[in-house]
Amino acid sequence: MRPEILIVGQGLAGTLLAWEFERAGIAFAITDGGQAPMATAAAAGIINPVTGRRLVKSWRIDTLLPAARTVFRELEEVLSVPLWRDMRVRRFFADDREREVFARKWSQGELAPYGGEVDESGFWIQGGARVDLPRLVAVARARWERDGRWVKGGDEPAGALVIDCTGAAVTRLVEFGFVPWEFSKGDILELAVDGLVPDVVLNRRHWVVPVGEGVAWVGATHQPGQQDADPNPVARATLEASARGLLGDRPFRVVGHRSGVRGNLPDKRPVAGRHPEKSGWGIVNALGSKGALWAPLLARQWVDHLTKGAPFDAEIDVGRFGRR
Repeated sequence: MRPEILIVGQGLAGTLLAWEFERAGIAFAITDGGQAPMATAAAAGIINPVTGRRLVKSWRIDTLLPAARTVFRELEEVLSVPLWRDMRVRRFFADDREREVFARKWSQGELAPYGGEVDESGFWIQGGARVDLPRLVAVARARWERDGRWVKGGDEPAGALVIDCTGAAVTRLVEFGFVPWEFSKGDILELAVDGLVPDVVLNRRHWVVPVGEGVAWVGATHQPGQQDADPNPVARATLEASARGLLGDRPFRVVGHRSGVRGNLPDKRPVAGRHPEKSGWGIVNALGSKGALWAPLLARQWVDHLTKGAPFDAEIDVGRFGRR
């Protein structure tokens, strides 16, 4: 039987959606037109429970973190590759304002249970993680190619429910033109550097994360409104300066530079669900910089909707924007 559901786009969102469909026994096909610049191309897969200049706990972190850990651990077993690594984040204070914000929130218990030991330079964040997104996407694609679930453009199932997971490329679709999309370009650098602690992310405005023996990434920049795929030399200079500040006297060499475009929305929430008027269209998008944390939730919402008729969570439902 030909599947009636087509997933378009196999970045993180499409990969997690396809995985949840496979696990639930929902027939699907998946395709990818090579939409660039895909956000996953420049995503480090970091899950950080406390983020931003205002030091806020990530949205729904208490429930989404254990759910994400479970999903990615299951994928590790099925795909026979390591994907999930528990991490600690060493957050350095950027200035006195951050020290004051931390002191206030710490005293009020707002960072519990993730805010850890503190000193003059910064504090530790417990409960973080990193997901190897490039490996996940590549190995999952090979699996679905072998299983015959991967289709080339033009071979899509007729009469399909099309679920768009193309990130920034969604702007090409008039169907979702009513959504107030916001996009920002992000660059990351790959560094050759020795001596980093494998399970520690260094963070002060940007981050440095070890990704292998003698290899780390530094990122990511935030360039609102830019949607081109070209690595930005200004962003490179900014990230090199951040790397020097975070690594201190430890020497490093830049060996790679890439960029991607993140999708965001004004309310800082992701989006999933069926088109409010055209039920043959669906979407998963706007994962921003928190894709590894949010993607499992959005995929599970789709499974519950298709198997149980459950409505999408009001905070993420594409219908919250109505037709404009």
